[in-house]
Order: sequence, then structure tokens, then C-alpha cells
Amino acid sequence: MASDDPLRSARLPSREQLIELLDGEFARAGYEIEDVTITATARPPRITVVADGDTPLDLDAVAELSRLASAKLDEADRSDFDPYVLEVTSRGVDRPLTEEKHFRRSRGRKAELTLRDGTSLSGRIGVVGDGVLALVVAAGKEFELRSVDLEQIAKAVVQVEFSQPNRRELELVEQSGEGAGT
Repeated sequence: MASDDPLRSARLPSREQLIELLDGEFARAGYEIEDVTITATARPPRITVVADGDTPLDLDAVAELSRLASAKLDEADRSDFDPYVLEVTSRGVDRPLTEEKHFRRSRGRKAELTLRDGTSLSGRIGVVGDGVLALVVAAGKEFELRSVDLEQIAKAVVQVEFSQPNRRELELVEQSGEGAGT
């Protein structure tokens, strides 16, 4: 009887096994595992590990995390696993900001927020703490700081920028941290 579970039939490690195996190595490197996706139907099967951290995940960091993950998986008893492709990647700018740490790690970046009341808000992310986000928003030709409770945010996505941010916006981002312990 054939297995209905593609991970079993492809003989791949489970998401939980991968997280347990790799979590310590990623943490020692200063990153955490945000997500693990296993695509058993791809040929060869693909394991994608999404990492995030307070330090931006650049190409050097991805290469190091890939090396660490590959070495750790090689150490494990892989005799039960079929060959697969391992990919380590970042969250990407298109992934929604869903936790306080995501906002903290995106400080200084422009974001589009949809609030639970249906209104939209666009601004530059300042300091976040105790469930409150400092957001630098346009107020006519000027900029101002606005406090937004994270609980009021239904969706938030970082916006890709192709030009330099306004100097005043960046000053307010920095000022949003004064007295906030950062």
C-alpha cells in the first residue's frame, strides 16, 4: 500500500526534525529559523530553510548558514533520506511583518500598514517596543512620529524603495528611539 504522506514516500526528514537539528547552529551564528518548507514533489525534492536575525541576512551569511546546515545534515544519519536540494534563504521583503521582532529588524524601512479598522497607513518604521510601533508618517510637507499599537495592525509589508529616503524621516526614526532604551 502506497503512503499518502509525500515526505514518507520520498524519505525526507520532517520539518520538526530539521528545525531540531539546525536550530542550535543557526542560533550560534546569530540567526533563527523562521520557517522550513519541504517540497517532496519536486525532482529532486527541495528543503528550504528561511532564516532571520537582527543582523541582515546578506549573501555571506546565507553561504555560511548553508555550509553549517549542510554539515549538520551530513553528520546526521542520512541513510534513511533520499537525495534532496537544500536552500537557505531570508524572509524576503514581500513577507508580511507579523511579530514585534520583524518590525524591530525592519527599523528605518518604509512599510505599508493595513489597520484592523480597514484604514491604511504608510510610513518609515521607527522603534518598536512593548507592543507599540513608532512610525514616521508624512504630515503635509513635514513628517511626524505616530504611535501604532501592534494589535491594531492587520497587515504590514515592507516597501521596496529605489530612491534615498528623506533626511528628516531618518532623523525622526532615530529620535523615535530616544528614551526607549535603544
